[in-house]
Amino acid sequence: MVFRPRDLASRMAGRRKPDDGYLRETFTLPRDKARARARDFLDRYPKAAYMSSVESWRELPDGDIEFTMRRLASAD
Repeated sequence: MVFRPRDLASRMAGRRKPDDGYLRETFTLPRDKARARARDFLDRYPKAAYMSSVESWRELPDGDIEFTMRRLASAD
């Protein structure tokens, strides 16, 4: 059986604990818009307060970037 990268990504996502305290948002955008969206996310949810980060990213065959941003629900 041959797995595509998307199949592997889906299997790995299923292993993630849904109650680990992080909120996640996944985006699929052209490279320049993806970069701007990630910067906007990190400006809105600073790493020092929300432990924000780019959790995963990959380039799709059409050149778009699929990426997941994560952050804590609150800065408390």
